[in-house]
Amino acid sequence: MSKPFQFKEFTVNQDKTAMKIGTDAVLLGAWCAVDTYPDAVLDVGSGTGIIALMAAQRCDAMTIDAVEIDENAYEQTVENFEQSDWGDRLYCYNASFQEFAEEIAEEEETYDLIISNPPFYTDEFETENEARNKARFTSSLSFEALISGVSKILSKSGTFAVVIPKKEEENFTALALENNLFLNKVCRVKGTETSEIKRSLLEFSFEESTLIEEELIIEISRHNYTKEYIALTKDFYLKM
Repeated sequence: MSKPFQFKEFTVNQDKTAMKIGTDAVLLGAWCAVDTYPDAVLDVGSGTGIIALMAAQRCDAMTIDAVEIDENAYEQTVENFEQSDWGDRLYCYNASFQEFAEEIAEEEETYDLIISNPPFYTDEFETENEARNKARFTSSLSFEALISGVSKILSKSGTFAVVIPKKEEENFTALALENNLFLNKVCRVKGTETSEIKRSLLEFSFEESTLIEEELIIEISRHNYTKEYIALTKDFYLKM
C-alpha cells in the first residue's frame, strides 16, 4: 500500500496507480515556466495528477486539464484533484493523448502551456506488470505522437515543457523541430557533482530564440541537497 505523498499545499494519493511520484515529475512541475501567465494548461499523462496540481499552486490559469489513458491512474488523478484547494480549475480526461489532441484541434482550442513527463523506456525493458508498462513505456505514447499532438494544440506563443532521459535529448529535439517546435531552454540534471547527467528538462515553443542551457545537481551527499535544488522545490516539499 503506497502512502499518500504530502506536499506543502496538497496531498497526492498514489495507491491506485502503477507510477508513483518521482523526482522527475516534481522537477518538471517546479521548473516549467509559468511567468507568461498561461490561461490554459495541459498535463499529458497525469499519473497521479502531481504536475497539474503543482501548476495550480504556481499559477492562476483558469483551465488546468490533464489527460490520462490508464483508468486507475485517471481515477487517482480525479481523486487528487477533488481533494485539493483548486478542484474548480482542475479537470482530467480519460483518453489517449492522440484522440484528445485531435478532438481539441477540431474544436480549434489551444493550450498556452503543455507539460509532460512521458513514458520513456523502450520495449526491451518491458516487465510483466502491464499497468507499469503502460506508464513507463513509449509503446503507449511515442515521442512522435506526443510532439505531433502538442504541435496541433499549443497556442502560437505557448510553451511545451518535458522531462526525458539525457540520451534521448538530441532525438527528441530533432523530432520537435520537424513539427516547428524550437528548443528554447534546457536544464540537464544529475544526482551528484560526479554522477552522469541522467535527465534533460526541455522547453519548446514555435518561436526560435537563443538557447538557454543550465545544469542542476540534486545532492551534495545523501539527503544533503544543493541550494539550487532546494530553491527549485522548496515551495512543494515539506522538509525543504
